[in-house]
Amino acid sequence: MDPKFFKAEELGIKLEIVRGLPIWEPYPIYKHQKAIDRIRATIAPIDSAQSSGSSCSCVHVSDVYINFPDGSLKRPDISIFCREPDEEEEAITLVPEAVIEVISRGYEAKDLEIGPQFYLSQGVKDVIVFDPYTLLVLHLRRDGASQHKSPVEIQLLCGCRCEV
Repeated sequence: MDPKFFKAEELGIKLEIVRGLPIWEPYPIYKHQKAIDRIRATIAPIDSAQSSGSSCSCVHVSDVYINFPDGSLKRPDISIFCREPDEEEEAITLVPEAVIEVISRGYEAKDLEIGPQFYLSQGVKDVIVFDPYTLLVLHLRRDGASQHKSPVEIQLLCGCRCEV
């Protein structure tokens, strides 16, 4: 990984590069982390009776670097995979099945205007954006978007579910 990412870490800054554009933000606050932990605790496979034979393991990780197919590096708040990624010591190259972003005050544009379309363009099937201040939940897929109010259970195309 590029050394500039390690220097950003030392300063308490999350650095991402999306289509060549560097995007930074400070480390998240407690309210942000509580929302992530609450959501992660609900991620599980959909009941086998409801799923169409999906064998997704619903592996989820928080705030890990992902090297997307176009070379962009992002750190989604929550990434959901159907299997364990191969990489343990470097940026993950497996594209997540789903990504969940929790909005931080002052960085709404990153999570609402840049992130969703980027993720969908890279092959992520479900993109969820949660605003812990308004409780708005935005769920995007290639075929459209829906809005909800938290708490809401969302069934993901990969065969997982979560409550946001």
